[in-house]
Amino acid sequence: MGKRILAFCLCVLLLCGLTGSALAVGDGNIDSGGSGMGDGSSGNFWNPGMDGVRVTVVRSSDHAVVTTPIDLTNKTITSSIYHFGKVSKKQYSNGLSLIAYQDSYTYYKPSQALPTVISSEGTNNADAIKSYFTDEQVIRSIASLVGMNYDVLIGGDYKLLLEPIAYYTFQGVYIASTATEAAMYDQMISGSLRAWMVSLSHKNLPLAMFLEVSDLGYPAWTGSTTTPATNDDIISSLGVGVVRFEEEPEITVPQAYDYQYRVNTEVITSVYVSGGQSDPDNATVVYFNINGTRYSVGNIYYPDGDGQLAWVKWTTPDQPQTIEIEVSVSGPGDTESATIVCEIVDLDENPPPNPVADDRNNDFTEADVPERAVSTSATWGVWTPWWQEYWVDRGYFVLGFWISVWVDEGWWEFDYNQYEATLTASMDITCDDENPTASGSTMKSGYGINQTVTASVSTTQSTATTSPQNGVSYFPEFGYDTYWRLLEETSSGKFQFQKNVYSTYQNRTHFTPIWYPDGSYTVNTWVIDCWTPVGMLSANLTDSLTIHGSLWDDWHIAPLSP
Repeated sequence: MGKRILAFCLCVLLLCGLTGSALAVGDGNIDSGGSGMGDGSSGNFWNPGMDGVRVTVVRSSDHAVVTTPIDLTNKTITSSIYHFGKVSKKQYSNGLSLIAYQDSYTYYKPSQALPTVISSEGTNNADAIKSYFTDEQVIRSIASLVGMNYDVLIGGDYKLLLEPIAYYTFQGVYIASTATEAAMYDQMISGSLRAWMVSLSHKNLPLAMFLEVSDLGYPAWTGSTTTPATNDDIISSLGVGVVRFEEEPEITVPQAYDYQYRVNTEVITSVYVSGGQSDPDNATVVYFNINGTRYSVGNIYYPDGDGQLAWVKWTTPDQPQTIEIEVSVSGPGDTESATIVCEIVDLDENPPPNPVADDRNNDFTEADVPERAVSTSATWGVWTPWWQEYWVDRGYFVLGFWISVWVDEGWWEFDYNQYEATLTASMDITCDDENPTASGSTMKSGYGINQTVTASVSTTQSTATTSPQNGVSYFPEFGYDTYWRLLEETSSGKFQFQKNVYSTYQNRTHFTPIWYPDGSYTVNTWVIDCWTPVGMLSANLTDSLTIHGSLWDDWHIAPLSP
């Protein structure tokens, strides 16, 4: 039995279980979403139930299409319907153009009726679709229709690529298309399909199927499951399901950077390992090669059909760079490997410029505090194996006497121990100590402010977490963008502004612009780099002072005394 490695990113990807019958074969990688259909018109409409599935056999090793796609539907479809031929999403991804036809549309009505594929009510039908396309009799029928030997099809070298199909009327023309074809067609006609049939073409059809785990070159879908998708998202990620027929090694690496870390920060990098059963007699070991150091993570145990997180805690370099982490796994079955790409960034490179007395911003409009990635709690678990004894007398007769030989033919059982971590953070901004005319929380513009952020983490597994290590403050005069201040940890769990090079007293201060209008002055601070095996905990904080008047009000000009 092979192992599968699932690389985690900031938002961890979860593998969902498969619901199927006792005669199920294969592993369905399918989820779905959608919502109501909205209103149609006499020339633009779709009737619930007018759907189907395009099935293509794809080779696992190189993602090559090895059979002509077939269309399955419960409905009777006229052969004169407009369609785009028997072309799979994989072939379009490889550069095939969209071509329309109006004759000889072929399809098959399966003897075992398809479940509802495209929902008009926003209900998720993924479990029924998984169950159907992992049913042994259905797979035998598909093998016969595509001209493959059943045992060859399910032998582990091939996968089924599934695509939902809709049969609908658009501008008076009856059309059959997959989600990918509808998106490509909409691009060709400058958005008219989306304008008239968005609930079908860009919501319920593409969201009828999407991947829980990246496969065949398509990413797992982590976007909205209730709102219309863009053409680009549909073509790249939606309207697709995959059925696998063996627990072959799987490596999933998200797009772009898998992790983004800050310089000189203690972090945690995780992978998810599964496949076979890992126990003390047949254990799994994960190796992380990071920046010239090899970390070995052992004692990774899990029951058959499940998996286990494996993680390593390490400290990032003190200079920005891109690091490739090579991960390899050995254990029950094969040895697999994956590459995790980490971007190391320095947030201390864009502090605000020196404010001057004649600064102006007559067009200033206060921006809303932005929403940033926030996760203040996390849970994860660790499997612990224990031996279930089962003693059997394997004795034998010798000269008419029974000699008892008791043998423990027990097995490994597993307990799942869950752990958690919770981030607590708060911030307080005050008028600078050197501000001579401040009164409580009211001050004149042009003077400085001080800030204190406190942050801590409580956890039931301290070895698997880090303390919060960084805070970044953003300011309203810059629209909470453009410039920011990386905070400095001045004591355990306490963060303040770094000493300001433009401060006469070298204070930990931020100067408000002299032009800032009267009213509320709100600072936004993002507390980050509290790492757990399932990603980073973070908090998005705000606090405010009141601006009334400006520094110029404190100036007094008078002639010198004679």
